[in-house]
Amino acid sequence: MSPVALTIAGSDPSGGAGIQADLKTFHQFRVYGEAVVTLVTVQNSLRVARVEVMPPSLVAEQIAAVLEDIPPAAAKTGALGSSDVVRAVAEAAARFAFPLVVDPVMISKHGLPLLSEEAMAALRDELLPRATLLTPNVPEAEALAGSPIRSTADMRAVAQRICGMGARAVLIKGGHLQGDAIDVMFDGETFTEFPAPRLETRNTHGTGCTYSAAIAAGLALGLPLRDAVGRAKRFVHEAIRTNPGLGRGCGPVNHHAEVS
Repeated sequence: MSPVALTIAGSDPSGGAGIQADLKTFHQFRVYGEAVVTLVTVQNSLRVARVEVMPPSLVAEQIAAVLEDIPPAAAKTGALGSSDVVRAVAEAAARFAFPLVVDPVMISKHGLPLLSEEAMAALRDELLPRATLLTPNVPEAEALAGSPIRSTADMRAVAQRICGMGARAVLIKGGHLQGDAIDVMFDGETFTEFPAPRLETRNTHGTGCTYSAAIAAGLALGLPLRDAVGRAKRFVHEAIRTNPGLGRGCGPVNHHAEVS
């Protein structure tokens, strides 16, 4: 049987982020992908013009339908849109018998807030404790911990603090800092750094979605967490390096990149 991974996230009609990026990533990792839609956006590489959030009952019913027939070996969340949807996903996740990667999508690549303060509190208090791995970028980690991050030492301290909120492991992505793109993971006991040379390009749309989807795919394939993150990091770096140059704004990465 093929390994199965589930994404619970929003739709990006331009294909660079959200469930579209997740499903492409699952496919590239040779994992069968399922998708629960949490919200629909009107966006492209230039802007996000509109966001419509699904009713929480519809999100919950989608998850139940998937679990009833083709349960995944791993899942990830992306943009959830509202506090009610966050709570619906957290309630479902309490019954998951497989690892869950939570990408706390709070702000779009175009700068549009995707979570209200109430929804962010629900994510922190109700969904974060269900996470096998939380994957915030630097601004998201700062918002969750209430502490500034200026260095890898700060990343370590904040990762430890967020882990104390209930997540089993935390991976803080360092792309917003200067220098090489160094990500820091804390699994409750050990710190691991995942470095990569910085790539100067505007085409990074969907990198967070792709990264978390690649990790979930690795977990669905049975990889240990550290190996799943390392493989995902290499894939995302190559996807950015070989981006197809599409769009007039922040373009997508290459989801046909080699998996190594």
